Amino acid sequence: MAKIERHQKDEKLSRIVVHKGTIYLSGLTADDRKADTAGQTRQILQKADALLKSVGADRSRLLCAQIWLKDVADFDAMNKAWVVWLDGAEPPARATVGASFALPDIRVEIQLTAAGS
Repeated sequence: MAKIERHQKDEKLSRIVVHKGTIYLSGLTADDRKADTAGQTRQILQKADALLKSVGADRSRLLCAQIWLKDVADFDAMNKAWVVWLDGAEPPARATVGASFALPDIRVEIQLTAAGS
């Protein structure tokens, strides 16, 4: 049976799960929720960089991204921050949808899957 590694976990979730060389990040949100959608997106992607690095990967290893937006009218603002962050890396498969969040100041949430090294 393949080992499952769980990192940065608490009673409700693991921030990172690694299984058979695939890295799964939980949904990430911004710490400074007063920021606009682009600002929250940049914060989330910084977190993603740190989490991926902690398990020996980086954004070049991305396989899939799921993005939820509080307001789909912010799609272009989020996308601009996303493209800058990719910085020429091959883009993953991706879906972006509108969503309502349990906390009203969350404007965006991003979940990522990556290949291990």
